[in-house]
Amino acid sequence: QVQLEESGGGLVQAGGSLRLSCAASGRTFSNYAMGWFRQAPGKEREFVAAISWTGSSTYYADAVKGRFTISRDNAKNTAYLQMNSLKPEDTAGYYCAAARFPGSSVAGYDYWGRGTQVTVSS
Repeated sequence: QVQLEESGGGLVQAGGSLRLSCAASGRTFSNYAMGWFRQAPGKEREFVAAISWTGSSTYYADAVKGRFTISRDNAKNTAYLQMNSLKPEDTAGYYCAAARFPGSSVAGYDYWGRGTQVTVSS
């Protein structure tokens, strides 16, 4: 089992920045690829970004490419999502997840956090 807990969400104006953190406990963090997903009210959960076990490879949804950066610190068992140039359409609950392999499919992830809310005002 891997337990995940997100933090860092909040209310920010358009154009602002936030950094989300995902603290992991349980099994060896470096054995898992990590992903960030988001879900807005009435919409399906969608892929945001993913990172490989060592952090050498990263993947992004087109909607956030160039604005968001995913990273991880295996010594701290923590993954991060730096979000810059935020837009109102980025408003959603943000969830981190752990998987054996990095990918963009919700079904590919085995463990999920409870989420943190990000609200971007115009």
